[in-house]
This record gives sequence, structure tokens and C-alpha cells, in this order.
Amino acid sequence: MIFKVLSSLSHFHKACILLLVDLVMVALALLIAIPLASDSQVSTSVLWFAPAVLATTGIAVHLLGLNRIKLNTFGIDDLAKVMLASLATAMTGFTLSQTLGLSDITAGIWLEFATLFVVLSVTSRYVMFKIVERVYAQKLPRKQVLIYGAGQTGQQMAAALQTDHEFKAFGFVDDDPNLYKLTILGLKVHSPKRIAAIVRRNRIDRVVLAMPSANQSVRLQIGKRLSALGCEVLALPSFADIVLRGEEVTAAAPLQLDTLLGRDAVENELPQTESTYRDHRILVTGAGGSIGGELCRQIARCRPQELVLVDHSEYALYKIANELKQDNPGLRMTAVLGSIEHPELMRETLMKHRIEVVFHAAAYKHVNLVETNAFEGVRNNVIGTRVLAEEARLARVDRFILVSTDKAVRPSSMMGSTKRMAELVIQDLAKRSEHTKFSMVRFGNVLGSSGSVIPLFQKQIRDLGPVTVTHPDVTRYFMTIDEAVRLVLLAGSFSRGDDVFVLDMGEPVSIHDMALKMIEAAGYSVRNENNPAGDIAITFTGLQEGEKMHEELLIGSDMLTTPHPKIMRAQEKMLSELQVASALQELRRSIETRDIQLLTATLHRYVENGQTEIVALAPSKTPALSVVGES
Repeated sequence: MIFKVLSSLSHFHKACILLLVDLVMVALALLIAIPLASDSQVSTSVLWFAPAVLATTGIAVHLLGLNRIKLNTFGIDDLAKVMLASLATAMTGFTLSQTLGLSDITAGIWLEFATLFVVLSVTSRYVMFKIVERVYAQKLPRKQVLIYGAGQTGQQMAAALQTDHEFKAFGFVDDDPNLYKLTILGLKVHSPKRIAAIVRRNRIDRVVLAMPSANQSVRLQIGKRLSALGCEVLALPSFADIVLRGEEVTAAAPLQLDTLLGRDAVENELPQTESTYRDHRILVTGAGGSIGGELCRQIARCRPQELVLVDHSEYALYKIANELKQDNPGLRMTAVLGSIEHPELMRETLMKHRIEVVFHAAAYKHVNLVETNAFEGVRNNVIGTRVLAEEARLARVDRFILVSTDKAVRPSSMMGSTKRMAELVIQDLAKRSEHTKFSMVRFGNVLGSSGSVIPLFQKQIRDLGPVTVTHPDVTRYFMTIDEAVRLVLLAGSFSRGDDVFVLDMGEPVSIHDMALKMIEAAGYSVRNENNPAGDIAITFTGLQEGEKMHEELLIGSDMLTTPHPKIMRAQEKMLSELQVASALQELRRSIETRDIQLLTATLHRYVENGQTEIVALAPSKTPALSVVGES
């Protein structure tokens, strides 16, 4: 109840309350100081000039702005204003007392009154501040911050946190033993040896390193030591650096992923996407993944009639569904927990919700994991795709868009082979479908997706290295998640059936150069032979089985244009219906019998037969076009 009343008060109401409190303190000081120093007759005469004294106080408080000073920012300068107001009031009272002939009320008595008013005014503000602080702390508890460094930067931060509603400074920690047990700005200074106990007993949420003048390596060592405490550790630049150097101190800010593309990003607003999917019933598989989740977010902004999410991970599905509900209150959405490998579940979902568009982003995509789990990779990526696509065809879905990967082209890994086989399955259904338009969009490496190099590098940099790169010369094509999804949505609007869409990717990006940029963007230096005192080292682990040194520039001999200049349509070689049926039968049998030789032989035979003729053209002669994928 008290919190509700306090939080509802306007600035005007708060100013009026503080003015009234000051007037009450003046009256109280008047009733205490003068009667105690004079006889009863003089005390009675006080009532004649009390209104003038109160009026003088009110005017002085208003002109000096004392009633507009926040309780939690009241300081030494404001105390001077209170003293000035008290002197003005005392002078007014002394003048009136002399005019009325009250010679017993001397200037000394009025000075006592002024002193008493200062004490009462400051005390009343302190009491009100503590009451308000206690009320807000019970309703809105603030996070505890421990400041490492009791110097100028630390003190400035502590002062700033006094007025913050989210964080509260608990105290200081400093390496200088001369400061131990001292109190600065009302906060105690502790020894670094007591940090663990302080964090544990007082539930410290963050430790801030307020020592910008310290050597970078010193701060790194302290940060690494504190990282085991279970609370967040942050480094703070000096306030002088923030003012004088401006943007230069933002070097430790999160890296902007667009800077790693090596080309211009696809524009944020693409034509046709919103109108294509508005008021439609749309299903997204793999909705809890990086690409699937971003698909759901962007589709939700297109205002579909209904959005159905499918994922076999309970936590991932819950997370994306909860996010979409909070961000899109009016969205009609259904979360379906289960695998695309179950035809009865897919059939029921497609028919019950009368799905019109399917985005198939569910896949096992990590090269190394699929390499050692080939049977499950084929079961999910190939058999699951066939189950979902066949049910979509029977349900007469309007559009079916497969999210594929450039590793499906000339695959050197098990994951790439399974994705290429999934493409061949979709191409086969596209030839035989009378209603559903089947198409696919290939993606290469997506910046920031789960399992990609960006999150891995970020974690390794937080741990102070080493950052691991497979080979100093390895390169990849990249795009951001939101850019990739915009491409998927746009390609779906272009779909005529049996389409393979590719994107102008520009130049490939060096993974080694990307690691260098991320280390420098985090505010660290690279440790190598030329800089042995650097902060973080880069180590080379060697290419693993199935990995390529360079992704190919994929330009088919019969590339076709689309309404978007950066998106092309490739016409690719296909398998016959009989070949696809035979391949699926052999793959199912290999899974049932756990025959890895049959599985690899089947994929090798049919994937090789299903490869399109691809040529790599030099960027200097022809604009570099490549496909991009999700891994």
C-alpha cells in the first residue's frame, strides 16, 4: 500500500510534501528555541511574527529549489542551501522582533533557531530517505555490486549507484592495505582476501573492476580469479576516458556481426515477404533452433493467421514459444512437441491446422556429430524429411521450403551427404506434386548460430583463450541469422516449384582473420611470436574428418534470375523416382540392420549421381555467387 502511494506521487506532489516538511521544521524550531530562551510574555508574542517567518522560509525554500532536490541526491551543496534558507529566516525574525520591541529575543537566539532548523531539516530528509529506501527495497530489491578499486573511478561509480534503482554498491575491495576498514561514501573498504566470503554471504551479483589505470594483464588475472565466484565480473573504463575519448572506449563492446561478412548485407526490408505470409497458416519445423527460431520471429511480424511450431526438444520449444507469446500478444500460435520422423503426428498437425506453408528447418547439422552418428543423421535428415514432405503433399500444402546447406554440394562429410539426399527427395516430390510447390534454399555458415564458430570464439575469449582455429588458411562464406531468414522467406515467395535458390555471397572470410577481429573487439591483444606479452593466443587444431579447407563458389551453367538481384535460381540434376525410392529403401534397411557399409555405399552411389554440374568462376570475371547454409 505504501509503495503504491509513493510510486504514484508526481514531482509536484513530492515538492509540496518537502516544502510542508520544511515549514513544520521551522515551526518546531521556533517553538523550541525562542520559548526556552525567553519569558512567557515574549513566548506569547512569537505568535505575531510566526506567519512572517513561515512565509520567508517557504519563499527561500522555493527559490533555492530545496523542495525539488531528490532525497537520494542530497549532498554538501544542498546543505549549504538549507543553511542559507535558515539564515534568511533568522534575519527576518530578528528584524520583526526588534520592530515589535522584543529586545529579549537577541540575535544569538535567532542563530540558535537557525542552527536548530538546519538540524531538523537535514534530519527529516535523512529519515524520509531511509523510509522510502526501505519500502522500495522490500518491493524492488536492487542487485548488489562489489567495486574492486577504491580510487577515483570506484568512488565515482559508487556515487552514481546511489541514485540507481537496479543496482546498489555493497562496498569496496582494494589492494592497498592502508585503506582496509576505512569508510568511503558510506561504504567499507575490504581486503581482496575476503572477496569470496563477501560474495557468498551477501549474495553479490556483480564485481566491477574499477581500476582503469592498471595494466591489462593485471586486470585479466584478477578477472580470471574472480570468474570462479559465480557472479558476473565487469571491467570499467575511467570516467575521464569516457568523456575525453568518447567512442574509442567502446572497443570492448560486443562485436557487430555484420562487420565479419566481407560484403554488403541483404537489406532489412525485402519485398513481398509480409504480403506473402500474412493471414496464412504456417508451420516451422526445428522451431527451437537458431534458424527455426528466427524464422518464427520474422513470420510472426508478418501477421499470419496461425503459426505452428514443431520441435523434438522440449526446452527449446518452450523457450521460443514463450518468447513469441510475450513479444506478439495477438499471435495465434501452437507448439507441437515431437519428431518429423513420425508420420501420424505430422499428418495430424498438417490436417488439424490446415497448414498452407511449411518451412522445414529441422536437421542435425553439426558435421562432427553426424560423422560419428551416421544412422541418426540419415534417420532425421533424410527419412524425416521424406516423411514430412510426403505428408505435406498429401495434405495439399501450398508451399514447402527446405532449409539446406552448401555442404550438400560435392559433400565431403556425412552431414553434407544426408542434406544432399534430402534435397534429392524434395526434388523428386516436386516433379510429382500436382499442388504443393517444393523448393529449397541452401545456407552456408550462419554467424552466431548454435554450434558455429562465433559462440565458440566468444566463450574462448571470455575464458582468456586459447582461441582454436582448424587451419590458418581455412575460409568460409558467412551471413547473419536474420539475413539468412529474410532470404528463406523471400525465396518462399518466389517459389514456382522445384527451385534451388542461391545468394551472391561476395568474398569468403578467413576464419583466422575473424578470430583476430573478435579478440581485438573484446579489448584484448593476440599473443604470438611477435607479441609474447599478448593476452590471448590462437592455436591451430587441424582440419577434422569431413571438413573442407575452402567452400566452393557455386555457379551453375544455367543460373536464372529472380526478382531480387542478389538471389539466383539454379537448375540442378535430379534422380528418377525409381532411384529415389531405391535409395530410401536401402537407407531404411541399413538403419534397421545397423549396416554402416550399406549406408555409406548407398549415399555415395546416389548422391554422386544426383550432383549437379558446378563450375567455380573467378570473382574478377563474374560476380561471386554462392549458396549459404545453417551450420
